[in-house]
This record gives sequence, C-alpha cells and structure tokens, in this order.
Amino acid sequence: MKHVLLGSACAFLLAIAACSGPADEADTNGDASAPSDGVSSAPEPEGDDAAADGVDSVQLIKLDCGTIYVSDLDIFSTAGDYAGETDTFTNTCWLVRHPDGNLLWDLGLPGILTSQEEQATGVFTVSLDETISEQVKDLGLSMSDIDYVAVSHSHFDHTGQVDLLEDPVWLVNQMEYDYMFPEPEVSEEAPAAGESDADGADAANQFPGFDLLTYEIIPDNHDVFGDGSVIIFMTPGHTPGHASLLVNLPETGPVLLTGDLYHRTESRELKRVPQFNSSEDATLASMETFEDRADTLGAQVIIQHEPADTDDLPDVMR
Repeated sequence: MKHVLLGSACAFLLAIAACSGPADEADTNGDASAPSDGVSSAPEPEGDDAAADGVDSVQLIKLDCGTIYVSDLDIFSTAGDYAGETDTFTNTCWLVRHPDGNLLWDLGLPGILTSQEEQATGVFTVSLDETISEQVKDLGLSMSDIDYVAVSHSHFDHTGQVDLLEDPVWLVNQMEYDYMFPEPEVSEEAPAAGESDADGADAANQFPGFDLLTYEIIPDNHDVFGDGSVIIFMTPGHTPGHASLLVNLPETGPVLLTGDLYHRTESRELKRVPQFNSSEDATLASMETFEDRADTLGAQVIIQHEPADTDDLPDVMR
C-alpha cells in the first residue's frame, strides 16, 4: 500500500512535468580516491569576473527546490509512531562550485509547478516558487555552466527539473541506474517492451529526461574533482542506490548532505525508516555508516528536507 502511494505521487508529478534533455553516448568511470578532511584555497574573486572565470575555492550554495506538506506522516516510520502527525518539508538542491567545475546535487520538484497553484496527491501537497535555472541565473551563471549533475536518488522530489539541464555529465552508481532503468520483461505478449521512440528514448521508462543524458557510472566514494573535496558515497536503503554527499569547505570543514537517508531531525535521532524504503535493513546499516563518517570527520550534517538544518546556514553556504 505504501509503495503504491509513493508511486502515485511520482506518476502524478511526472504527468505534469515535461522531461527532455540532450542525447549522447554513455561513459564509465574508474577508481575513486578516499575523502580528505578539508581543502584550503584562496578567496573567491568578486563580481562578474567570479562568474566568468569560475572560483578559487569550493563553495556550497543552497537552492530552493520546493515545499512539501505532508498531511499524515505515517508512511515515514515503520515504527508506526508518526501516524496522524503532519509536517512541512523544505526541498533543497545544492550547487557545488569548484575551481575545476560545477556540480548540481538533486533536481527538486518539476519546474512547471512555478506556474501552478499547490498540487495535491495523496498525503503530499507540493509547490515551487522558482526554478533551478532562475536561481542559477541570479548567481550570474547559466545551466550550461553545470558540468556534473547527481541526484541522491530517483524519487519525484529529487528529479523534477531534469528537463532544464543542458549538457552536464550525470554521475550515477550502477545500483540506482539499474533501479531507474530495469531490464525490460520481453514476452510474446509484449515483444516491444523497452523499444526506443523516435528521439532515442526508451518509451517504457519513467525517466526519459535522464535517458537522454550523457552518464558516467561511478563507484562508491566517488571523488568528483579528484582532490577529496567533493565525495559522492552510497547510503542505500531508501532506494537501492541512494547516495549522500560530502563537501569539504575551506571555511567550515566537512559538510554532509543526507539526501533522504533522513527526512526530519526526529528521524535521525530515533533512526526511523520510511515504510516505502526499498530495504529497512539496508537503511539502518547506512545510517550507522553515515554517523560513523560524520563522527570521524566532525562534519556538519544537513538533512535536506529539514528547515531547521537548511534555514540558518553560515554565509559561506548562502
């Protein structure tokens, strides 16, 4: 029942979102380096030159990717202790600027919501004020300046603005890729399953925008820029290939973005697992390894859906 509820939300938002993107051939990646404790670098240039010439140090910039009101939190805990409670989740995406390029982490709710009233399906009521591209433009950049994109996982509130991408490389681990694009079941009754449409996209999949992106299959602990400053690491369980992000900022040190390993402060404190997760055991194991990493690094942890974590950030995280 809970899987059906989440699936209905995904189908609803996919129906109102137009997903398209540039086509290219797939690529693969080799070994990744282990994360470091931090990175030191010079201050960022000021004004238009900074946008034109890139940055001299790693930056982490929050983007507003929507609001999600949940009318009954029951599905967010297998313990049954959230039944009847309500909450409002923020929905954050993140731009990581690095001297060697820009990484966009998560893609939020569909951009078409900016021209609509709040949309409700099941227990979710969603809204969006500004698209990622509009916010990137406010920073003096364009979507063509995004070199890499990665999503913590493939749920509707983290993949909605894939149609705004231009030509980044999509970084994805094999488990999440296979979850998004399972091998089609072909039989005599359905011999055409998995066939491509005229644009080259798989007509049967639910992620046509991603289907058209250049992608790179990455290993666990993938070092995006090769210097230990930005690490994508696997925290499976919410989905099979769910991932989290480590960003080493020169001003604050390590910052960990949870993806949806946790949705609320209480979820982290009580180790609550949503009923719609792909595996409760894998989620609990990921929570343990995540907390070990956070303790070892002395990292600041940001729960991406938790306003208490995302509203009052240091100026360096904007």
